[in-house]
Amino acid sequence: MSTCMYCHREAVIYRPYSGEKLCKKCFTESLEKKVRKTISRYKMLQPDSRIAIAVSGGKDSMALLYILNKIEQKYPESELVVITVDEGILGYREDALRIIKKATKKLGVEWRMSSFKELFSYTLDELVSIAQEKFGEKRLKACTYCGVLRRKAINMLARQVGADVVATAHNLDDETQTILMNILRGDIVRFLRNRPRKKLTIEGLVPRVKPFKEIPEEEIALYVHFNQIDHHQTPCPYHQEAYREDVRNFLNRLERDHPGTKYSILRIYTKILEKIPEEEAYLKTCIRCGEPSSEEICKTCQLLGELLGESS
Repeated sequence: MSTCMYCHREAVIYRPYSGEKLCKKCFTESLEKKVRKTISRYKMLQPDSRIAIAVSGGKDSMALLYILNKIEQKYPESELVVITVDEGILGYREDALRIIKKATKKLGVEWRMSSFKELFSYTLDELVSIAQEKFGEKRLKACTYCGVLRRKAINMLARQVGADVVATAHNLDDETQTILMNILRGDIVRFLRNRPRKKLTIEGLVPRVKPFKEIPEEEIALYVHFNQIDHHQTPCPYHQEAYREDVRNFLNRLERDHPGTKYSILRIYTKILEKIPEEEAYLKTCIRCGEPSSEEICKTCQLLGELLGESS
């Protein structure tokens, strides 16, 4: 039986990319230390920040909530507030909301929630139904509508709660998938925009940080399991439609055969960004809704306009 390389207890995890064998305790401490180092390296948070944590109830966001709560105990001037966006997917989000409510009450963290219905007048299910009726098989995938609307909703909600920064639970897998997707799509704007911590302040846009950007998804799942963190486990009914699934499977095969591939992708991407100065004013104000946008009309208003027949 293998033993932990640090304390000689029974090892429960092996990290192929680093060669480490770790017990539950050392693994938990190691992952939390990685998160603290990531926050420090990229100067993601300040001792007096009001931090909005985007929590969906899934394993990643629930782990982020517990870890940031533990870290922020050392900084009494900081504040945490959980923000949740209900997309409006029948039979999917209810259990997650129960889990979030229970966790925020246990931790004594403020919780604010909004929904697509409240912010955009339609649930995701309603938008998908309209798209199916209007465009048939040529309709955009549900994940396209959801991703665009969620980004806008999170920013609006974070601004409403007076947050200095939004922490999202995007992990190493999410980051490398996004990098590769932007390359495959030839989307240089999004490729360069996905910085770990933007230096520039843009009116109306709450800065986003990703404390899990260097943590593999599999390790977050183990952290949640070992620390008995309740989380929503039902997959989104639309997730199989996503282009991201194909990229995810491709990267997982590469990582299995060549451990460390995902870290290599993230490292080279970070080095590229360091060589390219941040664009000073790529964001404008949407002429229809007044929210920050890279175009005259934001992507949300474009999608809803095309779908609902509203003039631009």
